[in-house]
Amino acid sequence: MKKIAYAMALALGLTATLAQAAETLPTQNVDQALHDRLPDAVKKAGKMIAVNNGSFPPYEIVSGTNSMDGATADLTHALAQLLGVKIEHATVSGLPGLLAGIKSGRYQLAVGPIGDYPDRQEKNDFIDFVQEFVVFGVQKGNPAKINGLDDTCGKRIAVMAGGSAEQVIRKQSTVCTDGGKAAVTVQSFTDQPSSILAVRSKRSDAFFSSQAPLTYFVDQAEGQLELTGTGQKNGFGDIFQGSVVPKGSALGDVLLDAYKELFKNGTYAAIMKKWKLEGNMIAEPGRNLAKGMPK
Repeated sequence: MKKIAYAMALALGLTATLAQAAETLPTQNVDQALHDRLPDAVKKAGKMIAVNNGSFPPYEIVSGTNSMDGATADLTHALAQLLGVKIEHATVSGLPGLLAGIKSGRYQLAVGPIGDYPDRQEKNDFIDFVQEFVVFGVQKGNPAKINGLDDTCGKRIAVMAGGSAEQVIRKQSTVCTDGGKAAVTVQSFTDQPSSILAVRSKRSDAFFSSQAPLTYFVDQAEGQLELTGTGQKNGFGDIFQGSVVPKGSALGDVLLDAYKELFKNGTYAAIMKKWKLEGNMIAEPGRNLAKGMPK
């Protein structure tokens, strides 16, 4: 119960903080040509369901089963206006459940952003709209002295369950043991607030995750946390993240063109700047931009 209460309080607190600095975002007119290209089932229903796997600030700040704030919420609102349909939010537990729900057709898409990797492209299409970096969130002063992957042997590292960071840290654990060092204790969590709470309560030595949300959490931690491992590859190549649709879905083409319009008319830049994500912006959206697996 304490963990749930903390996660809810944190999500609400983060929302309130950034809401104070909210800017007026452009209103979109319906693009009839894009609307007409939507799958018939979507046009008939007049809506789509976008799935998420819990809070991923500052993109997704989930305050209820069907309620969301953050950069993703603003992008979703703009996409809905542009496409002329409602886009509702649904939350599931963990990335595997999210991808399975899209594959089964229960959900039409995940706005994300979700990490795009070639192995995931085999069953999904990614409409990428940001670039990301993976670093460590640690206790202030970095008592465990974690400044990169090589420092994680014998340490307790929190990660998001089913994510690419989990894959990388498990590979690193093998590197540790092959080199005669202690294995990494990999602690998998289903959401960001639980992972951060583990570090703040000293049950984890570090949280290995995307730089954008970690920066956000560090800013809100009242001096209790800091970032380490910045400016390093940390087992990754170039990381692109985006929205997810079923492989070969006609919705992918429509979504890509919708993002192109939001990039062109300045809405994308306005949203990213509002949520202090300028460092994650890319010049133009693209489909399946990832060309290599984590290294």
